[in-house]
Amino acid sequence: MEVLTAIRQRRAVRHYKPDAVPAGLLRRIIVAASWAPSAMNEQLWRFTVVTGRPLLDEISAQSKVWMLGGLAALPRPDHFHDLLSDPTFDIFYRAPALVVISAPAARPWAIEDCALAAQNLMLAATALELGSCWIGFAQGWLNTQEGRQALKLPAQEQAVAPIVIGYPKTVLPPAPRKPLTIAWIGENALRQQEAGVEPGLHA
Repeated sequence: MEVLTAIRQRRAVRHYKPDAVPAGLLRRIIVAASWAPSAMNEQLWRFTVVTGRPLLDEISAQSKVWMLGGLAALPRPDHFHDLLSDPTFDIFYRAPALVVISAPAARPWAIEDCALAAQNLMLAATALELGSCWIGFAQGWLNTQEGRQALKLPAQEQAVAPIVIGYPKTVLPPAPRKPLTIAWIGENALRQQEAGVEPGLHA
């Protein structure tokens, strides 16, 4: 798949088939993630792959409890309370694999580096006809002592991007884009502004 097509087609997938993703395919998307830029090219990220329903279910359950303890800090707390209190709600949407991108917490730009790798990972998944979704609900508990132990992470490691991977049940159309806000500054700014670039990747 051409890269601009993958950018347009990538969606947050929340409905997955139960089929396992082959280890070789997971490795391909992780290798693609590792080609992301990083500060001073240090490439400090770590990729932890979690498969198997029991551990995924345990992380989901623990993460829900942790999130319920901090609802006041979230927007729409009533909505999240109902969702996280539902015993049938799986924060991983029954996806067969979870890839957690982490890095040493004390290092500058660790979060930015992991986020860049995460975008590569999700675009590579799209190109290989896999679905993905960054699971923010998991981040809090995974950064507790118990969460790090579940992932076998060093004590100083920060889990930045928990991303589920799997085969989507349905292929969704590209998500609509809001109108762009572009400020042109410098030489030929007026001419560039008058070019009238519309949202999308064709310009």
